[in-house]
Amino acid sequence: MKNVLQFIGSFHQGGSEQQAVQLTRLLREDGTCNVRAATLNKEGVLLGEIEKLGLEEIPEFKLKSFYDANFLVQLKKCVRFLRENEIDIVQTHDFYTNVFGITAARLAGVKCKIAAKRETSQMRSKAQKIIEKRVFAIADRIVANSKAVEKYLINEGVSGAKINVIYNGIDALSLIPAEKNRKKILESFNLPAGENVKIITLVANLRHAVKNQSMFLRAAKRVIQKYPEAHFVLAGEGELQASLEAAATEMAIERNTHFPGRCTRVPELLSISCACVLTSCAEGFSNSILEYMAAEKPVVATRVGGASEAIVENETGFLVESDDDEAMANRLLELLADAEKAARFGRTAKGIVEEKFSLRSRLDKTLELYGFCAYDM
Repeated sequence: MKNVLQFIGSFHQGGSEQQAVQLTRLLREDGTCNVRAATLNKEGVLLGEIEKLGLEEIPEFKLKSFYDANFLVQLKKCVRFLRENEIDIVQTHDFYTNVFGITAARLAGVKCKIAAKRETSQMRSKAQKIIEKRVFAIADRIVANSKAVEKYLINEGVSGAKINVIYNGIDALSLIPAEKNRKKILESFNLPAGENVKIITLVANLRHAVKNQSMFLRAAKRVIQKYPEAHFVLAGEGELQASLEAAATEMAIERNTHFPGRCTRVPELLSISCACVLTSCAEGFSNSILEYMAAEKPVVATRVGGASEAIVENETGFLVESDDDEAMANRLLELLADAEKAARFGRTAKGIVEEKFSLRSRLDKTLELYGFCAYDM
């Protein structure tokens, strides 16, 4: 049985972290390999979830920089850990674990090193791109979470033979809300509970400008002018919240925009939403889109990354160009005006998620990848 290490950046509630913890759980439950986990930061709400799996102790290799003495100390500790535990496969999940984990695996002589690429160009500086490209050169395989990311990597000079496209998986059962009373849910989120109130939701962190929540606010203003009962929820936490709240006030839409912060009750929030949105300027493959679709919601998203690989135009939602708030507003108004169409889109969306983005599909493709690694060894 192969010893596999999942290298997870932290246990905060980000898309990469959620997908890494999910894969660790799937591998643990499957039992085909002996799975362990390591991290750069042993903090976050997902830590409890992974601790329930009963793994051996999760080592933490805490970094402050890639360029100080501590980096070398932590790297040496990680190399020793990999050798002592006879790790056969190291899989990383984001930029920081790519750099640290793949480098440590190379120094430790680990035979199969699997890196990850989950976004396209706008998330990384020029220096980071150079470092990442060098890491990809020593990795044996690279997991891309969409064909759009695969295309980006090839355009950047990465060998296509190294790339495996494995879509994010979603557990549709996890999107079933514990509370089903709409009025109670609305009140719990401090949202108006009127019968004509329509909720439009964006779930994304408020830490990166690439998520482009300002586009959401501009679209909201256009919609509210024609549909005053529309309310817009920006679920997520981060340092951009204050500036976005100020922007909503400046646009005079603050009464119709809501910032609940980090949302631990996404199923309930989605259940009361009539449509959901992605406004990012760049993405690899958005977890939020899959959550929206699994919750049977129509999606209006910017045409970035792998969005078009999930959303079927005019069947499960709509795609608009990046930063085109007018087009997004028009599509949202179309859905608000036709509840039957919105419901039909949602039903079709859920079916696509169950067929194409299941947990079983993700696990099978990962084990297939590990099989290639075993062959290479």
